[in-house]
Amino acid sequence: MHEKVREISYSRFVIPVGPVHPALKEPVHFKVTLQREEVVDVDLRIGYAHRGIEALAQTRNLIQTLYLVERICGICSHSHATCFVQAIEEIGGIQPSERVLYLRTLIAELERIHSHILWLGVMAHEIGFDTLFMFALRAREKVMDLFEEITGNRVHHSLNTIGGVRSDLTPHSKEKIVNYMKDIKKATHYMLNVFQDKTVEKRLVSIGVLSQEDARRLCVVGPTARGSGVKIDTRKDDPYAAYEDFKNSFSVVVRTKGDAYTRTEVRLLEILESVNIINSTLDQLPSGPIAPVDSVLKLVRKIPEGEAVSRVEAPRGELLYFVKTDGKESLDRLKVRTPTLANIISLKTLLIGREVADIPVIVASIDPCISCTDR
Repeated sequence: MHEKVREISYSRFVIPVGPVHPALKEPVHFKVTLQREEVVDVDLRIGYAHRGIEALAQTRNLIQTLYLVERICGICSHSHATCFVQAIEEIGGIQPSERVLYLRTLIAELERIHSHILWLGVMAHEIGFDTLFMFALRAREKVMDLFEEITGNRVHHSLNTIGGVRSDLTPHSKEKIVNYMKDIKKATHYMLNVFQDKTVEKRLVSIGVLSQEDARRLCVVGPTARGSGVKIDTRKDDPYAAYEDFKNSFSVVVRTKGDAYTRTEVRLLEILESVNIINSTLDQLPSGPIAPVDSVLKLVRKIPEGEAVSRVEAPRGELLYFVKTDGKESLDRLKVRTPTLANIISLKTLLIGREVADIPVIVASIDPCISCTDR
């Protein structure tokens, strides 16, 4: 008997991932087209967390809007508030004191550490490494304690105000920051060592590769771009707050492989760079007032009609605000471009050609914040 060989062509089929899915911490919908286990097409839909914040900002005064933009995101709330007040200060010709700029920088770097460690825990959970998830969350708790010590709040810090900040450092809080940074540095080195485990490497190496050419073409930002060999960082390229004084205190971490493992490595090494910036901030912290001479209410009345573009390096990358004031203590227009909005478009390139089991890891590797994206 002769054996007959038949070729069976497997038809494509579509599966929904989200908006409610165990692997997704926030609502986003992927319509994934599969051939066998291989992803051949991805259709992405956002908008499930839309709150209309840009429109709401146009119905409030500048002080109320500051509280509103801080609530765009619970992880990078200080970045949003800093970006907004910088634009208002530019329009109003307001120059905060050196101490204010240093304190904004300090909290920004603490926020970067807290964000990266939280993301690391989520990534560990996605690959089934829950022991590392719990270790990362324990390390992050120290940063949350520092937020509470300095500002009184753990999530929305309400530190920034127009022309100043609301909280100052005490000798006790400075000492606590120094001690906690030693613990964070030790924990980060341990997590770097853990991520060199062969089991972790098998789940992350060569998964979700984004080439440098694609990274530039898609205009991705932050650790996602730096993991693909694109050396961009607003703190160096367009220094704000006190970053001009710390240009030599930190390096821009860049890797070239562009896979999920590389993006993990970039974020872990950035934690160590943030520790260096924080230590430099405490060493060089100038004296001076933390509040403007005039009250904030008087300052707001003096803000003329005008517009400004403000940029900061949020934990996920470049955050951009366009602010247009009406000269009557309110806004004509607010436009926010968040880093995830720039990065999320790369997911189609990252997912196509991979297996369906890689979807949670690849999505997590860009550290998406859907709350920021949808606003």
